Amino acid sequence: MSASFPSQPDILIPGPAGDQPFRPPLVMGILNVTPDSFSDGGRLGGVGAAVAAADALLAAGADIIDIGGESTRPGAAAVTADDEIARTVPVIKALRDRGVTAPLSIDTMKAAVARAALDAGANIVNDVTAGTHDPAMLPLCAERGCVLVLMHMRGTPRDMQTRTDYPDVVGEVRDYLAARVEAAVAAGIARHRLWIDPGFGFAKLPEHNCELVNALETLAGLGCPVLLGASRKSTLGQLTGRPVNDREPESLAAGLVGALKGASVLRVHEPGPMKRALIVARAMTRGSG
Repeated sequence: MSASFPSQPDILIPGPAGDQPFRPPLVMGILNVTPDSFSDGGRLGGVGAAVAAADALLAAGADIIDIGGESTRPGAAAVTADDEIARTVPVIKALRDRGVTAPLSIDTMKAAVARAALDAGANIVNDVTAGTHDPAMLPLCAERGCVLVLMHMRGTPRDMQTRTDYPDVVGEVRDYLAARVEAAVAAGIARHRLWIDPGFGFAKLPEHNCELVNALETLAGLGCPVLLGASRKSTLGQLTGRPVNDREPESLAAGLVGALKGASVLRVHEPGPMKRALIVARAMTRGSG
């Protein structure tokens, strides 16, 4: 493992006043407004509770809020675009109306949801299908000039854990993401607007997830910021035997290793501890390597 944080350029995220630079690694706070997410589904009952939760994430140090209205846990049922919009867009509007300027991400695979979220003030589209579910997604993101996160997944959240045979998981994920980056560029999206995500826990067994985190430097070599979403995932529980609501030390460890391996964005449930851990790790590795 690298003895220090890899040198990375600032990440540019579009905002009302133009591109805003952020120094990686960034911490993305998870805001699930779903009844059935694997870790915190049903916790937020209404716009007021969701806004308060977003405020708490930002106060704890989150650089970005990722808002999701459809669970992508293994076996999760699909929801309609209208339902997803009804869950997420009022929260985005309320945050912007209150003067929140931090980047907001919409976690969706549907172009209609992404469009409504971007209209409401979102800056980032986080698509677990890398733009393959909805053919309108890439053209939309090209038109709007937003950041698009391209993630690796086999199948759908409903059946992905039946598709975990990999002769070479790192090679497949790298090649898939490279192809999706080129497809997005061909659709008119600027390369610096594209982030990639290896899809920790999506159609992968624990050994695959660990191998991918260890190989993040290889994925970063594609030239796009790498997002890692390992927080509270089942792989962490299988490694230590802890339940989903007691995996914060595991999540911190995964995030720190990911950052040292080249992750630019860490998607987490608890941004405060992650931010503090990054500060200490950066101080203790400064000048080493």
